[in-house]
Amino acid sequence: MADLIAEWATQVAETELSAALPRRWAHTQGVAERAIEVSGLFGEGAGLLIAAATLHDVGYAPRLAVTGFHPLDGARFLRDEHGADERLVRLVANHSFALLEAEERGLRDELASEFPLLEEPLLVDALVYCDMTTTPDGGRTSMQERIAEIVGRYSVDSVVGRFIRRAAPEIFSSVERIETALAAQPR
Repeated sequence: MADLIAEWATQVAETELSAALPRRWAHTQGVAERAIEVSGLFGEGAGLLIAAATLHDVGYAPRLAVTGFHPLDGARFLRDEHGADERLVRLVANHSFALLEAEERGLRDELASEFPLLEEPLLVDALVYCDMTTTPDGGRTSMQERIAEIVGRYSVDSVVGRFIRRAAPEIFSSVERIETALAAQPR
């Protein structure tokens, strides 16, 4: 079952991103690789994490960008066009502290009411970890370098720059919790 959802997610993300946004597709593939690496923490939930990692940025696809806020656009696409699992849709909608960015964009109430945060903290943390330790080109990076890269790409005073600075302490905490959980895994 985990293989099927991951395979489906890869097909959907590749269809929407690979030609239109090849760099975003490379990032997506790297995030999915990180998810595979940490999937041992989740047993039967591993497929859900891998699918969410693979689909987390699908809302950037030009044909899906309705609001211009990719977590919301991606979640709506997955729900409305694919009838995707509610947990998957909620993970995509809320990945990497999207609620804070939604607030910056005046979309907080819309996001929170349509797609409440999933009450599975370790799974939420794992998706943050995978996204925030992957470069735009899909390579591995530290959370500090990733945040600096985002601020540099969007500028400090942009919506994304303000959001990422606000989210940074939470991102650091999420990444640290996953690193602690991975270190505690039997080798």
